[in-house]
Amino acid sequence: MKVLIVGGKGQLGQGLSRTAPAGASVVSHGSDTLDITDAAAIKAVVDAERPEIVFNAAAYTAVDKAENEEDAARAVNATAVGYLADASREAGARFVHISTDFVFDGRSGVPYAPDAPTAPLGAYGRTKLAGEKAAGGDALIVRTAWVYAPNGGNFVRTMLRLMAERDEVRVVSDQIGSPTYAPGLAAALWTMAAKGTTGIHHYTDAGACSWYDFAVAIQEEALVAGLLNKAVPVIPINASDYPTPAQRPHYSVLDKTSTFAVLGGPTPHWRENLRKMMIEIKTHG
Repeated sequence: MKVLIVGGKGQLGQGLSRTAPAGASVVSHGSDTLDITDAAAIKAVVDAERPEIVFNAAAYTAVDKAENEEDAARAVNATAVGYLADASREAGARFVHISTDFVFDGRSGVPYAPDAPTAPLGAYGRTKLAGEKAAGGDALIVRTAWVYAPNGGNFVRTMLRLMAERDEVRVVSDQIGSPTYAPGLAAALWTMAAKGTTGIHHYTDAGACSWYDFAVAIQEEALVAGLLNKAVPVIPINASDYPTPAQRPHYSVLDKTSTFAVLGGPTPHWRENLRKMMIEIKTHG
C-alpha cells in the first residue's frame, strides 16, 4: 500500500510515519520539500507517487498570528486542502484531512457531535472550517484538539520547560477540552483510512480537563518519571487574565461516539497517554 503524508515533519506527520502498518510504503513531505499552496507541485507529487491514501497533516496553526495573517492561514488551511483533495480524487486515492475543535464557538455545555452547528470565533477556526468544505464529502475529516507528542512544540513540552525554569506557572482554568496524544491519533487515522471511513469524525483522548488540570497532571507525572526535580505552584487563572489576539472556545470537548464505533472501542484516557509520553521522554529524550 503506497501512502503519501503531507506535513510529515510535524508532530502528527511524524506519528503517522512511526505508526505505519507493516506493508505500507510511506512517502513523507514537509514544507521544505513540498509547497502545498502550489497546485501544480501537489499534482506532480501525487501523479508521480500514485498513492492509495493521502494524509494531510499540514496546517497553519499559529492561532493568534492568524488574526493578522488570515490570507496566509487560508492558503494553507483551505485552498491547499482543495488542491490535495482534487489531486487525490484524480489519482483514485483516499484523502484524510485533519481539522480542529476551533470550528466551534465553545458555548455548548455538552460535547460537540460531528454534525453540531459550527461557529468559529477567529481566523484560524474560519480557515480550518473552510478546509473541511474544500476536502469534500468523500474525504475522511477528523477533528482533534490539544495535540501533543514527545517531539515538537506543544503544551506539555512548554510546561516541562517552564516548571524547570520558574518558581511558579500560571495556567488558564476556564477553557475545557481534551488532550490528544499524537501517536494515538496517528494509529487511529491508519485504522479509519484502512476501513475506508469517510465523513466528519472526532478524535481526542477520553476524558476532559482544563489547561490548568492538564498542567497539574503534567507536573505530577513528570515528578514520578524523574523529569522534574521539584514541584512548583501551579496557579489557576481566568482566560480574561491572559488576553490573546484570538478568542478561544471555553468548552470544546468533542463527542467521539461515531469514532469509537469505527475503532471498535473508546480511546485511552488522556492521563494514561500523558504517562506514556513521560516514559517515552525519559527513555528516548
